[in-house]
Amino acid sequence: MPDIVVMFFVLGLVAGLLRSDLTIPKATYETLSLLLMLTIGLKGGMVLHGNLDWRLLPQMLTVMALGALIPLALYPLLSKVIGLSVANSASIAAHYGSVSAGTFAVALAFAESKLLPIGPEVTLYLVMLELPAIIIGLLLFRRFDKKDDTQQQTPLSHLWHETLTNKSVILLVGGVIIGMMYGTQQGSQVTSLLTSSFKVVLALFLLEMGINAAQTLRPTPWHQWRLAIFALTMPMILGSLGVVVGLTLGLEQGSVVILASLLASASYIAAPAAIKAAIPKADIGLAMLSSLGLTFPFNVIIGIGLYHQLAVYLS
Repeated sequence: MPDIVVMFFVLGLVAGLLRSDLTIPKATYETLSLLLMLTIGLKGGMVLHGNLDWRLLPQMLTVMALGALIPLALYPLLSKVIGLSVANSASIAAHYGSVSAGTFAVALAFAESKLLPIGPEVTLYLVMLELPAIIIGLLLFRRFDKKDDTQQQTPLSHLWHETLTNKSVILLVGGVIIGMMYGTQQGSQVTSLLTSSFKVVLALFLLEMGINAAQTLRPTPWHQWRLAIFALTMPMILGSLGVVVGLTLGLEQGSVVILASLLASASYIAAPAAIKAAIPKADIGLAMLSSLGLTFPFNVIIGIGLYHQLAVYLS
């Protein structure tokens, strides 16, 4: 049976598809989102307290390289096979090279519920994968769009600033640093409350994500069937790649599942904000349809369990 937090996502998805009047106030959702990002960062930082080692550098560089290579590999597929415009191909490639913090949170909860060993560095994967893909997406757009008029309007330095100062990145990185500085004991007055309520916050966050995912699927976008196939098959391909890379790097089994889940995910928070500013021609609704409407539900309901089974089989 799925983890209980997943059922909150299913509840929101069903409510949205049934056109229920169930809503979570925007201010409440923003608060839940901020708490989730901060708690993820703190949990990762506290585990890293006293465990940070330069031997992690090759592992982090490998993860960062994946974040850059995935959009490069996906762009021709999106452009030539699925037939999207240059702007939308670059946008969706960037979304799928970047990652979903919500998927990370569910994968982390899954690994903890299964008592899988988790390396202290897994939160750093989230940060390492979030940034390169967005930059690569813009570079692809500038390279292939012959009518690109954004080079003057959106310098690369502005995109770096937009990406690095995104509230999700600030809270994740800040949480990691604070957690590393104080550890589990010294900061327990604050961190114990946040970490103990992690699953509650995640459950309510997923309820809202389910409602949002349903909205992207209404009305059913039958004319985007090629993109729908992409959004449902690519997680399995990228997730399998994550399992192979994780096992090759000798990661703990829980870390392998989390890395696979991250590679299989697509951003719906940081990337849309950055891409919307950098590539005005891109249809962000199309990116949200694939990332939040299809890929996120697949990973949360089915995918994470599949990546775990694959990791066990290949171990």
